[in-house]
Amino acid sequence: MMTEDTELEAPEAHTPGGSGATVIVVGNEKGGTGKSTTAMHIIVGLLREGYNVGAIDLDARQGTLARYFDNRRIYAAKMGVSLPHPVYRAIGLSDLRDRYLAKKNDRLRLADALRELGGTCDVIVMDTPGSDNALSRVAHSYADILITPINDSFVDLDLLGRVDHDTNEVRALSHYSEMVWEQKKVRAQRDGGSIDWIVMRNRLASLDTINKRNMDMALDGLSRRLGFRLAHGFSERVIFRELFLKGLTLLDIREEGADVTMTMSHMAALQEVRNLLQTIGVPEAVAAPNVANGQEEATAS
Repeated sequence: MMTEDTELEAPEAHTPGGSGATVIVVGNEKGGTGKSTTAMHIIVGLLREGYNVGAIDLDARQGTLARYFDNRRIYAAKMGVSLPHPVYRAIGLSDLRDRYLAKKNDRLRLADALRELGGTCDVIVMDTPGSDNALSRVAHSYADILITPINDSFVDLDLLGRVDHDTNEVRALSHYSEMVWEQKKVRAQRDGGSIDWIVMRNRLASLDTINKRNMDMALDGLSRRLGFRLAHGFSERVIFRELFLKGLTLLDIREEGADVTMTMSHMAALQEVRNLLQTIGVPEAVAAPNVANGQEEATAS
């Protein structure tokens, strides 16, 4: 018998279908790992490469990505500079009281947004909340590329699975890893597609340490078990927090009129961003002042 959940997961139901847009989902079930910062830099990197980009914020209540875009628009107007913007949508959880109808409504609104943006965008980037909910799970099933940022510590490693700290043997998978596996199956049943899963290691130690070597071995075991690729992410740098207030990314700071002075730390961080874009298959993204694609930002709830 088809249950409530399996009915909602039926592959033929509510499929955006045939847009051709590549969907990148930035997701995990833990806050404070840099999801929105990662999403914003990917979005701007793609825009500066000339792609038409759509952005969907599935954490509308927190609204970090929305504030990033607001700050960006305000800064551009204040400084008189032209900054590329994606076409933006925000989708929050349904407030319907009936659980079944709420989940169905969430799925329909996400499918509608993907279908709409897919008609004009080359790439759609989705930022998910740092918690588990039905809307986030559905979003994972639409990913062509799934990027999971984690802080480089054994505390965050539990997001993927439990590892014996003495032998580095994988003892058990986490709820998040099991969820990703389930959404891979949903995706395959829906359209025969697959999800390229990338785990992005943030706050990497600059020096070789015992903890870093143990993390290397533990992640290697988990990657073989779960089938994800590893990417070096962003080091702990104040610049990322400062740029958020202006709505800028490291790919914008050479923009004519931008009141940010490049330092060696900025250059190192910029290289980290370029490396990430190359890892996920985006050509080298060099900040070019005149490569704005003219997209207008639009919001919807």
